[in-house]
Amino acid sequence: MLKTVERVIRVVNETEKFPANTLFFAPVPFVETPADRVIEIRVFPPGVFAQWAQTQSPARRAAMLDQNFSGAPGKVVLFQGDGGMISEIALGVGAPLTLYDFAVASDFIRKNLSPELMGAATFRFCASESPADPTCMALGWALGCYSYNVYKGGSVAVPRLIWPDGADRKAVESLYSGISLTRNLVNAPANDLGPAELEAVAGHLARTQGASVSVVSGESLSRDFPLIHAVGRGSPRAPRLIDITWGAVDHPRLTIIGKGVCFDTGGLNLKPGSAMSLMKKDMGGAAHALGLARAIMGMGLPVRLRVLVPAVENSVSGEAFRPRDVIRSRKGLSVEILDTDAEGRLILADALALACEEKPDLLLDFATLTGAARVALGFDIPALFGNRAESVARLKNVAAAQGDPLWDLPLWRPYLKEMDSDIADLANIGTGPAGCIQAALFLEKFVTPETDWIHIDQYAWESSGRPGRPKGGCDMGLRAVLAYLTERFGV
Repeated sequence: MLKTVERVIRVVNETEKFPANTLFFAPVPFVETPADRVIEIRVFPPGVFAQWAQTQSPARRAAMLDQNFSGAPGKVVLFQGDGGMISEIALGVGAPLTLYDFAVASDFIRKNLSPELMGAATFRFCASESPADPTCMALGWALGCYSYNVYKGGSVAVPRLIWPDGADRKAVESLYSGISLTRNLVNAPANDLGPAELEAVAGHLARTQGASVSVVSGESLSRDFPLIHAVGRGSPRAPRLIDITWGAVDHPRLTIIGKGVCFDTGGLNLKPGSAMSLMKKDMGGAAHALGLARAIMGMGLPVRLRVLVPAVENSVSGEAFRPRDVIRSRKGLSVEILDTDAEGRLILADALALACEEKPDLLLDFATLTGAARVALGFDIPALFGNRAESVARLKNVAAAQGDPLWDLPLWRPYLKEMDSDIADLANIGTGPAGCIQAALFLEKFVTPETDWIHIDQYAWESSGRPGRPKGGCDMGLRAVLAYLTERFGV
C-alpha cells in the first residue's frame, strides 16, 4: 500500500527572474468603445461579392482591380477614403465560415498596416456583411493577432477590434487566454522554462483563477513517483509533480494530465542533433493541460478539475537512468527501460496511476509522445485513443465540427506482447511497428478499467505558418476538447 503523497505548497515571487504573469498571460485584442477613427471590415461569402462590386464607385472598382481582389476566400483589399486614408477593408471568406476566415483579417492588418494607424484606429466588422457567429468572428480575430515576441526588442502593435454584437466575451477571453498560454509555453526556450519555471506558471495560473496548487519533489517524489524521479534525476533542474485543483467538490471529477518534459536530449540513448532541435516543445502536453485549465476555469465549467503535470528534464549525466534499468512504478508494475528516449510515457504512467486513485469521471492526457503518430497522421492531426468507444466517437465528431481535428486509432491489445520483458512486468518500448499504439497501450496499463480515459498524442508545433496559426508552438485539439467538455459537463 502506497503512503499518502506529501505535497509541498510553494509561493512564487513574480518579481524574480521569471515573470510568469507577463510572459505567459496575454490580454485579448478588443475594445469596448470605438476610437475616433473606425475602419470597417466587410466580409464577402461566396456569391455575394460580384453583385456588390457592380454597385461601387469607379475608384473602388479600380482599387479592387489594382489589388487583384475578386472576393475569393482569404483575399483582402484596402479602400481609401478622403485624403487617401484607409477607411474600409474587404475580406473574402469561405463557406461555411470558420475561425480561419476572421484570423485572415487581423493577420493581414497586423502585417500590412503601420503601427501608427493601428494605434489610432479601431476595427469593426460590418453587421450587414457578417453572417457568421459573432463568437467565431471574435475568436478568429484574436487568433490572427497572436504572435510570440518575448525575446524581440520593442513592443508589437496589435489591431483592436470593437467587440462584435452578441459575442460570448467570457468564452472568447477564456479560450484565447488558454490558447495563447499554450503557445507561449511551447515557444519558450528551455533555458528559461524548466521544471521550476513551469511550476511558477502553474502557481500564477492557480492564484489568478482561485485554484490551489501543490508540488511533490525531492525524497517524496523518489518514493511515491519513482518513474517521474528516474527520468528527471539526471538533470540539475529537479523533477517535480505539479498538482492543481479547482471547483466545487460535488461537481463531476475531471482530471487532465500533461507531459512536461521541458527538454528531451533522449537521455543516455542520446538523440542526434536533427532530432533534438525542437525538443523544447516536448512539454507541449503540459502546455495544453495548463491552457485548457485556464479556459475551463475562466468559463466556470461546473467540474471538480484536477491538473497533473509531471515536470522533468531528460538529461545526460552520471545520475541519469540507464538502458536495462528496472524501475517499479507508483502502481507497483515494474518497467524495464529499453530506451531512455521513451521517457514521456514513464512520467505519464505515475501521474495516471495517481489520478485513478481519486476515481475521476473523466481522465484525459495530452502528450507529444511519439514520432509514430506523425508518420500515421502527419503534423496537423493528433492521434486519439480511449478505452470508451462512445467517448472517443463523440470527441472526434465534436473536433470535426470545431475544425480542430482529432483522429482515432485503436488500442489493439494484441500488440501488448511487443512490450514483454524477460525480467519485469513490461518494457517501455515495443519491438514492432505501430509505435503510437504501443505507447498508448503502455499508458493504459496504468489506468484502472473503470476509468473513462482519453489519450491525445500530438505534435504541438506549426512548421509552415498560416493566419491564426503562426510558425511555432501550436494548440492542437484544445478547442475540440473544450467544446466536448462543455457539451458533456456544461449547464
